[in-house]
Amino acid sequence: MFYKKSQKITTIILFLLPSLLGLLLFSLIPIGSSLYLSLSEWDVIGGQPQFIKLENYSNILKSEEFWRVLKNTSYFITLYIPLILIVSVTVGMLLNFKYKGIAIYRTLFFIPVLTSWVAGALIWRWVLSPEYGVVNALLGYIGIKGPGWLYDKTWAMPGIVLASIWKDTGFFGLIMLAGLQGIDSTYYEAAEIDGASNWEKFRKITLPLLSPTIFFVTVISIINSFQLFPQVMVMVLERNFAPTHVFVERIYLYAFKYYKMGYATAFSWLLFLMIFIVTMLQLKLQKRWVNYDT
Repeated sequence: MFYKKSQKITTIILFLLPSLLGLLLFSLIPIGSSLYLSLSEWDVIGGQPQFIKLENYSNILKSEEFWRVLKNTSYFITLYIPLILIVSVTVGMLLNFKYKGIAIYRTLFFIPVLTSWVAGALIWRWVLSPEYGVVNALLGYIGIKGPGWLYDKTWAMPGIVLASIWKDTGFFGLIMLAGLQGIDSTYYEAAEIDGASNWEKFRKITLPLLSPTIFFVTVISIINSFQLFPQVMVMVLERNFAPTHVFVERIYLYAFKYYKMGYATAFSWLLFLMIFIVTMLQLKLQKRWVNYDT
């Protein structure tokens, strides 16, 4: 009996060993190393990391740069989150209609998601060009002079928001579609019998029952927003606008241009802590507005 039990345990360990080794080598050890590196000063070329305790964190938090970057990221989130939620819910509802060729439209909406950010950002550099861009041309048709967008410090971040919404709408729209298709149709049938209007059905049935999906999209979108990088890197990096400095862009700059690996790693850990805290707050606050159909 004991032999069979030990043999079973050995078999389980052997099957788990490859995954555990991968977790150790490619996740746990790098995480521990980065934490140590964040407490050190290391320029890659100059020998071994020098342990300096919390000096990197202190310097970052005392710098004007950190708070400017946090302000820029918050500005992006403030613009991006409401717009992506409204657009993705709208797209989800449009794709939920039963009409001929709907599968083709669903595929077309998803194409930007499959496009690499480098290609997408280059496209939007042309679309938002103040001289020959499509957006300013369309605004000109209705008598509005378009802004400089990526060449203007005030409009650079809104331009990045537009590109981000274009890129993410297909992904989050399909998630909303899945949430809509999970709503029991009997709720709408009962509402129609009671004489509810389309707006009343949307407000009192669709939104409450779609709230778990909206919550999921909100959490993922905010996490992605904190990690904003490729669109900034391609669209406006060479202009070095202070209003477009964001966390991952600063981490890249300090790590691979200034070779301050310890400082960059400390920036990364602060970014992780902020994402963790914001996510925990969202999980805590979901009880106030998320309704689960039980």
